[in-house]
Amino acid sequence: MMNVTEKADSIGGDLAELRHALHREPEVGLDLPGTQQRVLGALSDLPLEITTGSTLTSVTGVLRGGRPGPAVLLRGDMDALQIEEKTGVPYRSRTDDAMHACGHDLHTAMLVGAAHLLAQARDELAGSVVFMFQPGEEACDGAGHMIAEGVLDAAGARPVAAYALHVMSSGWPHGTFATRPGPMLAASDALGVTVRGAGGHGAAPHLARDPVMAACEMALAPVTVTLAMSASRASTRIVSTSVKPPATRWPTSPTGPAPVNADSFPAACGAELDCW
Repeated sequence: MMNVTEKADSIGGDLAELRHALHREPEVGLDLPGTQQRVLGALSDLPLEITTGSTLTSVTGVLRGGRPGPAVLLRGDMDALQIEEKTGVPYRSRTDDAMHACGHDLHTAMLVGAAHLLAQARDELAGSVVFMFQPGEEACDGAGHMIAEGVLDAAGARPVAAYALHVMSSGWPHGTFATRPGPMLAASDALGVTVRGAGGHGAAPHLARDPVMAACEMALAPVTVTLAMSASRASTRIVSTSVKPPATRWPTSPTGPAPVNADSFPAACGAELDCW
C-alpha cells in the first residue's frame, strides 16, 4: 500500500498540468468562470458535496469522513493579478495584462491535490473537510463574500480550524515549509494620505513648503507603509501646495492596523499630513 507521499507523487503530473492550464488562462477579481470550470472538472470524480457561489465564482466542496469528528477548512485562492507576463515559459499567460504572479494557480492545484488525497483516505477520516476555493483574494474581499454565502456552515458544524499555504519564489530552498507562532502573513489596507504644504515660485523654492519633498522623505523612510509616488506638477515653475500619494499598510494583528505616525517627515519639511 502506498504512503501519502507516494500517493502525492502519483498525482503530481496531473496537478502540474492543471496548474499550467490555470496559468495560461488567468482571471482577475471575483468573476473567474474558466477557473471555476477547471476546478469543478478536477473535482468531478470525488465524493464531495459541491456548491458554487452566487455573487462570485467560488467553489466549496465538503468531504464527509467515515468516522465522527470535527470539521476543518482548507482554503486556496484562485485569482490572478493585472500584470503583463514576460517570463517566456511554455505555459505563460495568454491573457493580456493578467498573470498568476502571486502563485494562486499553484494554490488552486494544491487544494485540488489535497482533496484527492483526503478522498482516498475517506474511510479513516474522522470528521469533515471543507475545501474553500476563493476568488477575489487580491483586494476584492472574496473571503468576505464566501463567508456571507455560508462557507463556514457548509459542513453543518463550523470548522474548528482553517489552514492555507502560500508559495514563495525566493527566500527558502525548494521543498521548504516555513511557519511561526502568531501572525504569519499580513493583511493589506488602503491608506489615504494628503501632504499639505504652501506653494511658491520655482525661482524661490526656499520660501515655499514643498509637499513633494515631504512625501519623498516618507517614501524613503524605513516604515511599514508603502507609498506609490504619482504626484505630477502642473508646471515646472510652480511648487505644489499638496500631493496625495496612494499608500498601503500591512497590519498583522486581527484587531486591525496600528495608527500611522509619520508626522515627523512632513514636519521636517514644513508641511502637514492628513491620513484617512
